[in-house]
Amino acid sequence: MKVAVIQFPGSNCDADALHAARLTLDQGARFVWHAEAGLPAGTDLVFLPGGFSYGDHLRSGAIAARSPIMRAVKAHAARGGYVLGVCNGFQVLTEAGLLPGALGRNEGLHFSCRPVHLRVENAGTAFTNSYAQDQRIEIPIAHGEGNYYADAATLERLEGEGQVVFRYLDNPNGSLHDIAGIVSGRGNVLGMMPHPERAVEALLGGTDGRGLFRSLGAVEHAV
Repeated sequence: MKVAVIQFPGSNCDADALHAARLTLDQGARFVWHAEAGLPAGTDLVFLPGGFSYGDHLRSGAIAARSPIMRAVKAHAARGGYVLGVCNGFQVLTEAGLLPGALGRNEGLHFSCRPVHLRVENAGTAFTNSYAQDQRIEIPIAHGEGNYYADAATLERLEGEGQVVFRYLDNPNGSLHDIAGIVSGRGNVLGMMPHPERAVEALLGGTDGRGLFRSLGAVEHAV
C-alpha cells in the first residue's frame, strides 16, 4: 500500500506518521508538501498528521483544509482512496467537509496528553478489521481541541450507520457520545483524535495502534 503523509506548516506529528507508515505499510512512504497540486502516482493512503497546522489560526484545521493539496485529497477520497486524519488531521477532515461534525476546545479548556482507553465500536471497516469487535485498546492523545460535537441528526446517523469506530472509555475532552473516531459513509475516510502512529512499538509504550495499520494492509487497494 503506497502512503503519502501530508505536511502543513505547523505539522509536528508528520515524522511519527511517516515512521509508522514505513514500519507497517510502505517502506517508500513519503512526505507531500501542502502547496503541491497532486499526490504521488499510485497513492493508496493519504495520512493527515497531527500538529498545529497554520498555528491553528481561525480554527484548528481551517486553513489547512483549503490548501492546494486538499483538492487532490478530496479527489482521492471521491475515487474511494483511503484517507486517515489523526488529531489535527481529524480537524482538517471536518473543516474540509470529508467528515461531519467539528472539534472544539476540550472540556475544562486544558491540553491533554496521556494514554487513553478506547473501545473498537466497528471492527468491520478497512481501518479496524484486525481488531475484535468491542476490543479495548490503549492509544495516546495529545490535544487541546478534541471535543467532538455534531447536531442530533448527525449523531443519530453516525450511530445508526456504524460510522463511530472508536469510543472513549475514559472521555478526556467531553466529546459527545464519547466519540474518539469516525469514518465517512463510504468507509474510506477515518478521522480520530488519539494517535495510533505513536503506539506501534513496544519501546514507546504499546503496540495497540498497530492494528489500524495492519487492517489497512489487509484490504485491497482502493484506487
